[in-house]
Amino acid sequence: MSFLPSAIAGAGLIGGYAVARSTKNRQLGGAVLAAAGTGAFLLWKANTGVGTAAALTALYVGAFGASHPLAKKMRAWPAVNSVTAGVVITSLVAGRKK
Repeated sequence: MSFLPSAIAGAGLIGGYAVARSTKNRQLGGAVLAAAGTGAFLLWKANTGVGTAAALTALYVGAFGASHPLAKKMRAWPAVNSVTAGVVITSLVAGRKK
């Protein structure tokens, strides 16, 4: 199922930020982000192979990193939502079972 890893990746980015913000514990938010990223990677790998899974995981991590400077321009939630949309859409396109 190609929707599941996309949903997990989206939940990891949004959930990781929400947990970090609500608990004021960045490490806990990072743990959510890492757990979801690991789950998404394993599903992407099963669907598409290691290469595409690695590329999508790099996008996931890069989106997390890009959300920080983007938040300075457009506020935190819009930045998180924007990078999440990019990851989810890319995952839906590139992360499909072959």
